[in-house]
Order: sequence, then structure tokens, then C-alpha cells
Amino acid sequence: MSKPSKHLDHLLVDWPFSTGQVLVRRTTGADGRDILQMRVDLGVLQMETSGRPDGTRFEDCETYFDYLQDVAKQEGDGFRLDEQQCNEIDREFYQFYHRRICWLSLRAYAEAAADADHTLALMKFSTNHAPEPEWALLHEQYRPFVMFHRIQAVALQQLEESEADGALKTIDEGLEALADVFEQHDASEHYSEDAFVIKLREMRESIVERYEMEPSLADQLAEAIAAEQYELAAELRDRLSNTDEGFGSGPA
Repeated sequence: MSKPSKHLDHLLVDWPFSTGQVLVRRTTGADGRDILQMRVDLGVLQMETSGRPDGTRFEDCETYFDYLQDVAKQEGDGFRLDEQQCNEIDREFYQFYHRRICWLSLRAYAEAAADADHTLALMKFSTNHAPEPEWALLHEQYRPFVMFHRIQAVALQQLEESEADGALKTIDEGLEALADVFEQHDASEHYSEDAFVIKLREMRESIVERYEMEPSLADQLAEAIAAEQYELAAELRDRLSNTDEGFGSGPA
């Protein structure tokens, strides 16, 4: 009996790489389980669709983050990440990034948002227990990028469900959250020119135009003030105070 071949020649020939494109497919493994595959320049990445993308478990925990939370709970407030734990966290960040890109490419927006939530939670945990501030900043610099993916995914999911108003609210709340991140890092002056902020604003404008939606009262108020239409601005402010769009009506 001949040994099964270990090369990937047939796979790579049948699925050629194309520069500038995200090539992803959802298929099944030998045991029938659901898997994702991403074609990259030098081969194919294969990922599990649940748990950690590489399928590794840590003392019966689905992800390394789950495992670390148990460790931190046992060790108490003084818990700090060691070098090995930092390396494993880096691996998990990288793996979830690849799977998030796959989900977005496949328009599996709920799954993309869930993976973004995992990354953001792991990022917060890493920052809180970092061995040194510099290591935490290596990951925190990508927070706007992950937040952008999450905001985008949730809004697109809402649009697929014909919830245009919900999509606009998601984008508005996301822009506010991004502004807070920039403020926390003393970078507010770069907020308006940030690529992710610009893309989200363009997405918002596109939704308004596509669904022929009227500007919100808040937007109308801003426009009235900019145009020095103060009587109209006063009227709009009164209307805002009597609606759910009023100032301070959002969650704390």
C-alpha cells in the first residue's frame, strides 16, 4: 500500500493565490466538522470555526484567554503575565485576527463581531496584567482597528436585517467609543483624520443616502448651529430634550 502524499501541490494548483484579494472558503474537515481555509501567498491556513482557531485547548478551556482568566482568579490581584504567557497571548491575537478577516470576507458578521469581542476582552486583560507598559502598548495600538471591525460587522448585520436605524446608532456609538480611546491616549487631535473614523463616517453617509433617511435631530441641531440659525437651533434643542435622542439619554 502506498503512503499518502504529504504535499499540497493539488490544493495550491486548484486554488491559486491572487495578490490584493482575501481568498477564503468554508468547508468541512475529514470528520465532517466545519472549518475555514484562507489562501495565502505560501499556502493555506486552516482554522476551526469555534473556540481557538487552531483548535488547541488549555486544561479543558476553549481558548488561552479562558485559561488565563482562571489562573488570574486563582492568583489574585497581584497576577502578572510572564514571558511564556505573553507569547501565547500574541499567538491568540494573531489567530483571531486571521479568523476575523475570514468571517468578514464571508459576510458572517455575527461571527466576526464575536471574534472581535474576544480580542478586545483579551486586550483589556493583557493591559491590566501586563508585565510592563510597553508590552501593553504593542497591543493597545491595534484597539481602533479591532473596534472598527466590530462596529462594521454589527452595522452590516443590522443592515442585512433591514435595521438601518440600528446600524446608524451602532456607528454613532462606535465613533464615540473611538473618540474616547483617542482621548485616553492623548491623541484627540488625530481623531478626525484617522482612517477608521473616516471610513465609518463614509459608511454612515452611504446608509443615509441609500435608505433616504432624514438627518437625526442631533445632526439637524449641529447644522443649524453651524449655519447660525439660532431660532431653529433652540427649537431643535427643545425637541431633543423631549425625545430619546436627548442629551444624556445613552447608557452610562
